[in-house]
Amino acid sequence: MFEEYRGKLDGKVALITGGSRGIGHAAATAFAMAGASVAIAAIDREAEAAAEIMALGGKAAGFHCDVTDFQSVENTFSKCAETFGGVDIVYANAGVVLQREPVEDSDVVKWKKTIDINLFGVYHAVRAAIPYLKARGGGHIITTGSGRGRRGAVNISDYACSKAATWMLVRELALELMPYNILVNEFIPGPVMTDLNRGWGDKMDPVFSHEQEVVKEPVDCIPMLMFIVTQALSDGASGQTFSMNRREI
Repeated sequence: MFEEYRGKLDGKVALITGGSRGIGHAAATAFAMAGASVAIAAIDREAEAAAEIMALGGKAAGFHCDVTDFQSVENTFSKCAETFGGVDIVYANAGVVLQREPVEDSDVVKWKKTIDINLFGVYHAVRAAIPYLKARGGGHIITTGSGRGRRGAVNISDYACSKAATWMLVRELALELMPYNILVNEFIPGPVMTDLNRGWGDKMDPVFSHEQEVVKEPVDCIPMLMFIVTQALSDGASGQTFSMNRREI
């Protein structure tokens, strides 16, 4: 699996939030097969996901992490650095879709929780990561974005707002961290069939039936993610969006 990437991340350490499922787990597996030591930070299945990677011959460790709790995130980065010696790549991927309702009928608690996980979870991860990346002389930060952060849709206001705000955070961070050779970019996968999207029935986002789109599996995201994390720190892109959409975002 992922033989074509073998050696491309030798000596690197990657920490992935939401790394136990979906795109995050596919990325964790690919990065490990490319030679990186991978820290899987997740609210559940973190140990199982790490074990699956180790069974394939990769280096991985699972850390229980609640991205809405900054202390939990800081502790995870500290444990990762103790285990693997530092951090070079941070993929702030953890995210949720908790409801698909118009604002008038939305659940206030779920609305706030979506922002807490999708926006503050990313903020906590990057805030904790910066000292470790500086200590390594640079590195990569990636966030999982969405076309809904540019172009809204009915019944998904909390998710759309969280992704729009995260995109601005990427742009701010890219400016602040460029002097330290830390590249910060957004990855938009387009429609991917993950646990996040299964089971919505007639409330499924219409992009999954858009005539121009192709619904992907998590593994289909790997070529783009590998392209992003293998860019040279000295002259690689930063503050950019790398999108797999087939429609305008």
